[in-house]
Amino acid sequence: MTELSHVDESGAVRMVDVGAKESQPRRAVARAQVRMAAETVGRLGALPKGDALTTAQLAGIMAAKRTAELIPLCHPLPLTHVAVDLRVVADGVEIVASAETTAQTGVEMEALTAAAVAALTVYDMAKAVDKGMSFSVELVEKAKG
Repeated sequence: MTELSHVDESGAVRMVDVGAKESQPRRAVARAQVRMAAETVGRLGALPKGDALTTAQLAGIMAAKRTAELIPLCHPLPLTHVAVDLRVVADGVEIVASAETTAQTGVEMEALTAAAVAALTVYDMAKAVDKGMSFSVELVEKAKG
């Protein structure tokens, strides 16, 4: 097992020191899938709370910008671009979130946070009409340089 980057020699949590690292362009992409009944899919634009897709897109972008406030040991990053794209499929919504920066550390947490919060927003907006929804989130790309 590799050493955990956020734990010191004594087992205490710590923020990773990236001060000596060179800033470079970084990009990450995460995907979320919200699974729901076909009837719910047909109602996504006209749910009791409003348009789930537009609201989720905005929520994901806003969440990426606040990742360091939500995840205790994340570095605040100067994001240069965040995109959250939602696509309706037969059994739900597929979300792809990307984040970019030029910094000393990666942006995978920002991409994952954007995808997760977008998925949670779809879930929140549709929960009144579908009690059986589920969702998953995964990192699909991480690149630097």
